[in-house]
Amino acid sequence: MTRWRAPTPVPGAPAVIPGIINQRGSILPVVDLRIALGLPASAPERSTRFVVLYHETVAMALLVDAVLDFVPLDDGTFEPSPAGRARLVGAVSRYEQRPLGIIDPGALLAAVQGGP
Repeated sequence: MTRWRAPTPVPGAPAVIPGIINQRGSILPVVDLRIALGLPASAPERSTRFVVLYHETVAMALLVDAVLDFVPLDDGTFEPSPAGRARLVGAVSRYEQRPLGIIDPGALLAAVQGGP
């Protein structure tokens, strides 16, 4: 996780990718999670962060509104996402009695690359 800074725009990139950042010597595409989830984009605020996500051979920086906490989740607590919910939410878990939607990184990557 890192603080927000203006990404370098990439001409011709889809709206879900507002640009790229250099994170410790690695060039990462920035994926606006709000747009990927079908929400309107928002202006960055003091709480805006990048969360670096690694999936198989791909690394990306997720642009998120805020990071409140990182919590450990036991694999046994995951339940399938309810039908008809956000297509990128692969599972649901609970932490302190609160439901947490778990983003499916493969589905996110497919959506960013223009897949189904």
